Amino acid sequence: MISPTKTLIVVAGPTAVGKTAAAIELAKHYHTVVISADSRQFFREMSIGTAKPSQQELAAVKHYFIDSHSITEPFSVGNFEKQGLALLDELFKTHDQVVLAGGSGLYIKAICEGFDDLPTADAAIRERLNQELEEKGISYLQQKLLLADPAYYNEVDLGNPQRIIRALEVFESSGKPFSSFRQATVNKRPFNIIKLALNLPREVLYNRINDRVDLMVQQGLLAEVEALLPSRHLNALNTVGYAELFDYFDDKTSLEKAIEMIKQNTRRFAKRQLTWFRKDSSFHWFQASDPDLIGQMIDAVEGQLQK
Repeated sequence: MISPTKTLIVVAGPTAVGKTAAAIELAKHYHTVVISADSRQFFREMSIGTAKPSQQELAAVKHYFIDSHSITEPFSVGNFEKQGLALLDELFKTHDQVVLAGGSGLYIKAICEGFDDLPTADAAIRERLNQELEEKGISYLQQKLLLADPAYYNEVDLGNPQRIIRALEVFESSGKPFSSFRQATVNKRPFNIIKLALNLPREVLYNRINDRVDLMVQQGLLAEVEALLPSRHLNALNTVGYAELFDYFDDKTSLEKAIEMIKQNTRRFAKRQLTWFRKDSSFHWFQASDPDLIGQMIDAVEGQLQK
């Protein structure tokens, strides 16, 4: 049983806001480690397009769930919950605080609250939905989801067909929206949770996203994506930064247009991330550009620890 004095410090926020740097500084202050809650940084084969922490950053404090899995291994949010809680069990034996950092709201929720048991979907329904994706495209499924479950439509990564299909198959199998299964219960965790979130003015954030995409291209994103072409059918690669360049390699679009689409889709993704985190009133928000950001975050943590 984990002692109730143990605390998980969550550092969340949209992509490119500066979570990695902030999480590392917090981890250094508390002499602890960082668990990544970024659903794409788990995968060894995807580095540039997922903006993984640099070798320097990884050396500064110990990180978990970075390069921990291969894109060839199915790894669901449920697997992450199970493995993440088992890891915390171990880490809390030697640390009073552990930092959980990332922008994948669903994965943070998995560790902090868990999920209700989702109904088992009919394989025939999944097959038909996959066929519809093949024949009618992702926008057709997006529209179906908007009608079936507008709440989840506003949260989900709309560029990820697997997530959309999962929500639709649950809806069609049970007659209830996918979102209704994810709001019913919160599993009490045997540790304290303090949630911190970073944001920036929209224009500043969007400029950072655009600059980051340009940097990824300079760092060799094209070569990374080209090397993954034989694996493009895998779920992990159905994501922003990869899907757009697959279109370029298929001669469906120009390189310039593909890069512009990565920027646009990443900005949209950041907007959805903010919508997700803002719905959780337990987050303490900080301006990522504040010169005393780390001091303020530590003050917030200390204030909570003393309660």
